[in-house]
Amino acid sequence: MSKKAFLKAAAIKTADEKHRQTIAFNMGKYDAAVAKGKQNYLNLPAARRHAKNIKWQVMEHLPQYLQEFEHNFTQRGGKVIWAETAQQAANAILSILQQHGVKGVVKSKSMATEEIHLNEHLEQAGITVYETDLGEFIVQLSGEKPYHIVTPAMHKSRADVATLFNRLFNTPLSATAEEMTQTARRQLRPQYTRCEAGITGANFLLADIGGIAITENEGNARLTTALPRIHIAIAGIEKVLPSVKDLAHFWPLLATHGTGQQVTVYNTIFTGPRRTDEAEGPEAMYVVLLDNGRAAMLADPKLRQALYCIRCGACLNACPVYRQVGGHTYQSTYSGPIGSVIAPHIGNPKEQKDHEHLSHASSLCGRCTEVCPVNIPLHELLLYNRRKMAAAGATAFAERFAWAVWKKMMLNPRLLQTTENNLGNRLFSAIFGRIWGRQRSLPQLPPKSFRTVWQEQQQIKNSADNE
Repeated sequence: MSKKAFLKAAAIKTADEKHRQTIAFNMGKYDAAVAKGKQNYLNLPAARRHAKNIKWQVMEHLPQYLQEFEHNFTQRGGKVIWAETAQQAANAILSILQQHGVKGVVKSKSMATEEIHLNEHLEQAGITVYETDLGEFIVQLSGEKPYHIVTPAMHKSRADVATLFNRLFNTPLSATAEEMTQTARRQLRPQYTRCEAGITGANFLLADIGGIAITENEGNARLTTALPRIHIAIAGIEKVLPSVKDLAHFWPLLATHGTGQQVTVYNTIFTGPRRTDEAEGPEAMYVVLLDNGRAAMLADPKLRQALYCIRCGACLNACPVYRQVGGHTYQSTYSGPIGSVIAPHIGNPKEQKDHEHLSHASSLCGRCTEVCPVNIPLHELLLYNRRKMAAAGATAFAERFAWAVWKKMMLNPRLLQTTENNLGNRLFSAIFGRIWGRQRSLPQLPPKSFRTVWQEQQQIKNSADNE
């Protein structure tokens, strides 16, 4: 998506009062829940520092931790697949499903599968995909992409979902949230036993035991992994934690910043396929470790901090830009501040270039950095991306020219003084009128500059002293 297309979509969305009301309502509930949840910590800043230190340790020794995970996971009968690109990951998963004769899969919420466009890839091959997370189910029925990292259907009101379910399932428009949830359950429940494979993401990879950890609130991930005979998990290589003991710190931290809970309802650890002494679980389990640009980020000492992210969504909820333009405007798997940081480095070169402009979709207020549970300096990384773009000559001529003129005026007091009175306002209107003034009143420059006011005050003071 080009910068021009982003600005056009953002202008439309910010003028959509219904969208703004829905997001304000949903964000308001989130804000209240998270503020209450944070009160459970005696020293939240210390908890955040500890989490960052653990993730720092992981990134400094990521190859060793990944090898440790692979060794321990394969020791228990699991299989690990390394995927350098999104295409390799999607092809590997498709190959597994075809080898096992799979015709339908149930799938729990996973941003990594969105990143590699897995649903489209499988459906083109004739494999039906059923999203089992309620929010994902809703956006799948709507033919949309997830709106938010944690809450895929945040942009939908109860009335929107009721209208959708009425059209597809003939439920009454007056249906309550509970009644619509029951409708979704009736649609999805049979698929857990019919489908031969279940696909999940992974919140964390546990190196010391060779396990994956999944946290959720609906129980659909447990059904997705327990009933089908094949379980495939896909995770970015940055999701590693050194030890299963670290979950005692990260699970509550993720829940608090993601939904305001002390801990989410269902927390599960998987260490491989069903063993001979076990009655439940899949016959085969695969973990796909996805690179897709992450290794290049890891090689950059500054940018690798973005790989600390635990996908809680806190920065999205805090971002004034995200709250106005919404998740779909970004046209990226990862939106909001964290998406603006990593999207220019994730995927193939074309995808990276298409998302370069997102680093400018920020007010640089620093609120994202303030709320991040692992202390990622997001606003600094946004500036870092911008500097890299400027150094590579990616900025437009008009922008370079504008800054050159600004610099010239700032360094020349006489030129700066010419912007006083009506001339300054005319210049301001000519430069910013089309960008800022379409739906808002342009601010008026003061009739006198600070320099002029200072000189006048000094003259009055000197006159008074002479008297």
